[in-house]
Formats: sequence, C-alpha cells, structure tokens
Amino acid sequence: MQTKDIPLHDIKPLIEIQEYSIYYFSGLVFIAFVVIIGLGYLAYKYIQNRNSFNIRAEHLKLLKQLDLSDAKKAAYEVTHYGATFAQDSEQHQRTYENLVDELQRYKYKKNVEAFEAQTKEHIDNYIGMLDV
Repeated sequence: MQTKDIPLHDIKPLIEIQEYSIYYFSGLVFIAFVVIIGLGYLAYKYIQNRNSFNIRAEHLKLLKQLDLSDAKKAAYEVTHYGATFAQDSEQHQRTYENLVDELQRYKYKKNVEAFEAQTKEHIDNYIGMLDV
C-alpha cells in the first residue's frame, strides 16, 4: 500500500495582504454624502430665492402704477413707498426730502386740489431715477 504522506516543498506559508477596500468604500460614501448635502442646500437656496418677496420691486411697481388724479392718496403713497428708496444715495435722499416737503400741502386736509404740473413732474422724475 502506498502512503499519502508525500512531502510538498513548493507551498509557501500564508502571508498577510493589506486590504484597503473598506477605506476606499468609506471615503466614497463620505464624498457622496457631502455632494448630496451640497446639492440639497443649493436646491433649497434656489427655491427660497425664487419664492422670495422683494419689497423694493413691489414698491417700485406700485409707484409706477400710481394714480395721480387723487392727489391726497397719491401724496401719501409717494411718501410711503418712496421712503424705501430714499437711502440709496445722497441724491435720492435730497430728492425724496424735497418731494415730501412739496407734498405736505396735499396731506392732512379733508379736501385738496389736484397736483400742479410741476409737482407731477417732480414725482415722475423721482420715480424715473429709482431702480431695484
């Protein structure tokens, strides 16, 4: 009978192989997480800016649609909505203050006369110099 104990001299012992795939996978998951959070933030900001209310644009629109036939109401509206733009520059500040002083005679009275041509021109010039 033959023995099965044949000595094998060409088989080497097991060696340890460094395995880095868990680190690669962890890094990939982290990068994907950061990208997803970044895209979510950008989408949130886009939606927020798209739906935001711009008070300056709204007041400019109301000033441009102003009905100058009702002098008392128009004087109050120009004073109220024009204050939004008064601090834009020194020129806006001076023009607004002059306009408010000119509009004082159309306020605080029960009955007022219609705007003079010069007052209408000053209102149109102030509205024309405004931008959003």
